[in-house]
Amino acid sequence: MTRVLILGATSAIAAEVAVLHALRGDRLHLVGRNPTKLLEVAARCAATTVTTEAADFTHLDANEEVVRRAIAELGGGFDRVLVAHGDLGDQLASEQSFDEAEIILRTNFTSVVALLVPLANHLEAARSGSIGVITSVAGDRGRPRNYTYGAAKGALHIYLQGLRTRLYTAGVKVTTLKLGPVDTPMTRAHRKTPLFGAAPAVARGIVRAMDGGVAEAYVPSFWGAIMPIVRNTPEALFQRLPFLSGR
Repeated sequence: MTRVLILGATSAIAAEVAVLHALRGDRLHLVGRNPTKLLEVAARCAATTVTTEAADFTHLDANEEVVRRAIAELGGGFDRVLVAHGDLGDQLASEQSFDEAEIILRTNFTSVVALLVPLANHLEAARSGSIGVITSVAGDRGRPRNYTYGAAKGALHIYLQGLRTRLYTAGVKVTTLKLGPVDTPMTRAHRKTPLFGAAPAVARGIVRAMDGGVAEAYVPSFWGAIMPIVRNTPEALFQRLPFLSGR
């Protein structure tokens, strides 16, 4: 039985990932901010053994203890962890207030690092296991509509590159999951286009990438063809293309 830890388990995508693992019979420990939603996700995973804990990952000093308790709940260790929390925040507010910018950076980068430090140390000592972290295609290039969020995700991409190489000799896999926009409550206010993914399909892509030990995976996979163009368009041209540089 695979022991799976999901952090940020109440997000629509992470909940679908949890259900997929439950159907496999994997042992689950789910951590998220909202206790009511946690119980709803756990109920969907009734096919297997599930434990839960409510925690707010932006309380940085508490994250090491969250990981320690998760390890204990799973019988002394875990085989796979998915870090799935994040929030778009308010880009316009982050341009006017550092406090607003810092909230976005803490939610999407600093809090993730505060979890990854103890997670990585545990798996490095065990010399096995896998880490998956949900990031975003927004981290591949700064765009006016979401560059504070994108900066946090871009920093996370670099951090995960280094972590992946560090843990390579210990036999620990690290998968960066670069998601395009997904139709979830987090994007409720966004105009939907054909490029938006659906949570169940995205969850399947995440599990497939982690099963394969892929280093970096665009989910859905078509973003792997789109983002090199976005990333490599010369800035002088990029700034003149409203569909790329607009709000």
